[in-house]
Amino acid sequence: MFKAEAFSPHETLAAALIAHATEGDDGSHDLAHILRVFRNAMRIHAGEGGDGRILAAAVLLHDCVAVEKNSPLRAKASALAAEKASVILAELGWSAADIGTVGHAITAHSFSAGVTPRTIEAKILQDADRLDAIGMVGAARCFYIGGRMGSGLYDPFDPAATNRPLDDKRYAIDHFQTKLFKLAEGFQTETGRRLAAARDKSLRDFLSAFMDEI
Repeated sequence: MFKAEAFSPHETLAAALIAHATEGDDGSHDLAHILRVFRNAMRIHAGEGGDGRILAAAVLLHDCVAVEKNSPLRAKASALAAEKASVILAELGWSAADIGTVGHAITAHSFSAGVTPRTIEAKILQDADRLDAIGMVGAARCFYIGGRMGSGLYDPFDPAATNRPLDDKRYAIDHFQTKLFKLAEGFQTETGRRLAAARDKSLRDFLSAFMDEI
């Protein structure tokens, strides 16, 4: 059950937007993900500033269009979400300037889009979303998505990819090397970088323990 108070101090905005926040059945981009990203964003916002209303709207709508990881449209997912968010916010009477700021933040948050965030709200959203891709939650999401895409956990004969190319479409564990371990280097804010460092260590410790067990 949706609880608007979980999105304090933006409960009213959350109540207005939550019906549009997610679509499809991807458990790695569901309401729980939206709430985790919101909490990350508010924590970074407290240290970095920015417009909380703009940021909250961008968080709530950043995944409002669902595109599977293996879809040819994946790189366009954030731009599609920004377009849909713009329509939603226009219907709620938001100004064109504010809609544009929210749209840029949504477009720039995606790793796949390769768009540089220009505003503090865009930088915070990108950091907040990427925090959810590392640490223990990031590991859980990696394996969830791997299962969803039909990947194996790892190559039983060369799990560390010592004598083969990394292939995160075939083996979920390869995604740690191909993407997840690279994320901590690209954080936009000082607060985000500090939080990312702790989660990156947790993720690397997890992989070490995982390899010990197999």
